[in-house]
Amino acid sequence: MSEIIKNRYDFALLFDVTDGNPNGDPDAGNLPRVDAETGMGLVTDVCLKRKVRNYVQIVKNAVKPYDIYVKEKAVLGRAHVEAFQDLKIELGEGGKIAIPSGLAERIMELSLPEGLSISEEESDSGDTIEYLNIAADFDKKQLADFWKENKELVKANGDIKNFIDGASKNIKTRKPTGDETEKGRKWMCTNFYDIRTFGAVLSLKSAPNCGQVRGPIQFTFGRSVEPVVALEHSITRMAVATEAEAEKQGGDNRTMGRKFTIPYGLYLAKGFISPYLAEQTGFSQDDLKLFWEALINMFDQDHSAARGMMSTRKVFIFEHSTALGNAPAHRLFDLIRIGKTEASSKKPARSFNDYSVTIDRADIPAGVTLIELP
Repeated sequence: MSEIIKNRYDFALLFDVTDGNPNGDPDAGNLPRVDAETGMGLVTDVCLKRKVRNYVQIVKNAVKPYDIYVKEKAVLGRAHVEAFQDLKIELGEGGKIAIPSGLAERIMELSLPEGLSISEEESDSGDTIEYLNIAADFDKKQLADFWKENKELVKANGDIKNFIDGASKNIKTRKPTGDETEKGRKWMCTNFYDIRTFGAVLSLKSAPNCGQVRGPIQFTFGRSVEPVVALEHSITRMAVATEAEAEKQGGDNRTMGRKFTIPYGLYLAKGFISPYLAEQTGFSQDDLKLFWEALINMFDQDHSAARGMMSTRKVFIFEHSTALGNAPAHRLFDLIRIGKTEASSKKPARSFNDYSVTIDRADIPAGVTLIELP
């Protein structure tokens, strides 16, 4: 790995979408996200980070130290276990115990210590079975203190206390020490690109605690430079899923659906890179180079029928000569001017060529260097 970055960076990402849905809202039937008051289109920071993760995973083949922690179908706890095993730190073992009939509802009414939870599973016979789940890092001393502090509760729920104490007695749990948690955090930063870039909450209930990481790179939401119009399209599939549907349609076998698109939208997202947080996670010059590469190319590896044509049009990078920075970020972003061209000023934009993007170079503060990509 190369040296840790020493300078602050602020950047602006300009990207567009043609006949696609750049970021659907699952709470609104997957309609494109829109600011209800202004009509401006929105793309969440989480969506943009996902595309960076996917690009790095493709380019680096998920090989450490460029593995991706939050990836499709990942079981996050496995990475925590791998970290502790590689560091040769002793692991606890969690477990689940079936709860006797009548106790589950009463247990759920109690505010039990962290590490104890209740889940339900369906048996082969169709009956519902409630289980008491005990996390691998559950602190049994914390349970003993809980009973001591709640003597009246114990008197009224002696059977619950006996059950929980008996269930936890034979399960080998172990809470990592503060030093072990810090070692786990450093291991995760070293081996996972997205953790040392964006940070992560690594204090899972179901896995060894690796603390929390605040990443050096953060995005704002992407926001369209003009209001967008979400169009709804009826689509037809010339097939059905079941024999029952085929019989109902008399062999016509059609399935109707809906698709939402934006005819065209130009979006601007802003980002910030802190060298102080980079020092904490180990984010290096090589990592930064890969990040810029991802911003330029990530949409080319993310095509789908739903997203239409999406492209990165410009990345404006403001490199400060110091770690603290030479100017406020908002002052730098205000130098970017985006407006309609004279030829397209009286019609809806339908391509990037309908806009003029300029930057006031004469007003760039001293100590700040402008880098334009691509």
